[in-house]
Amino acid sequence: MLDLGGRRRVRPGGPAQPGAPADPGRGRRRGGFRGFGLLSADLLAAMRAHGGFDGVRALFEENGITHVELEDVPAWWSDDGPERETADAVRDLLLAAAPALGARHIKVTPDGTGAPCDPVRWAARFGDLAARAADSGVRLGIEFFPWSSIATLADGLRLVEAAGHDNAGVIIDVWHTERGGTPVADLAAVPVERIVGVELNDADRAVVGTLFEDTVHRRRYCGDGDFDLTGAIASLRRAGWRGPWGVEILSDEHRALDVATACRRAFDTADAVLTAAAG
Repeated sequence: MLDLGGRRRVRPGGPAQPGAPADPGRGRRRGGFRGFGLLSADLLAAMRAHGGFDGVRALFEENGITHVELEDVPAWWSDDGPERETADAVRDLLLAAAPALGARHIKVTPDGTGAPCDPVRWAARFGDLAARAADSGVRLGIEFFPWSSIATLADGLRLVEAAGHDNAGVIIDVWHTERGGTPVADLAAVPVERIVGVELNDADRAVVGTLFEDTVHRRRYCGDGDFDLTGAIASLRRAGWRGPWGVEILSDEHRALDVATACRRAFDTADAVLTAAAG
């Protein structure tokens, strides 16, 4: 994800921020990216601005976007009541959007409040969502957060296995694996069929503030921080991952840049690290 602040958001993934890109794609074309992600709220705004699914898809095609990610079914694990009604409505929107936009996957996130989860109920709900996603021709991935109920890669993989559906997998964001204490070497052992997406970024060694504050305000461009990115990339390649590689930058520094400069810098720094990791 490239988080550009305000009402401009360009992304392959990450935490929610209000607003939607007025023109999803044009800044990305100058930046070199061929992928684009939309939160559910952003999708609705883009549909209003560009004439529904057909207008958004035409904009992607015009700008060479070939990898599309959709994200955010709030409280997908809930059972009933207003939360369930909202979750179902957003779920149905994304499932309709997936084939219309040619999306490659839908990403969901865990409960970030710190509340415990019911493993049986969560597995059933995640499995049901994975089956529905399969019917729409798109994969489902869970992105784990170190401050959430699904805190680590191991937690994410346990949920996926318990869900019991081949269409389910994990989204591996290197910020979350680093901050969650997953050794870089462990990434090589992840079954490649369970990897739905990968997101690259960097950060300083020390966490400043809460984990949430650190991830939203202080991420760095690839290669500008202390993460072992080349090691992580090499391990994921050993696991069999062949991309696409997402870039998720959340920082005050990044938001202060104009869209074209932000996209270009995010692309160039990630490309340099990917090249270095290839030897």
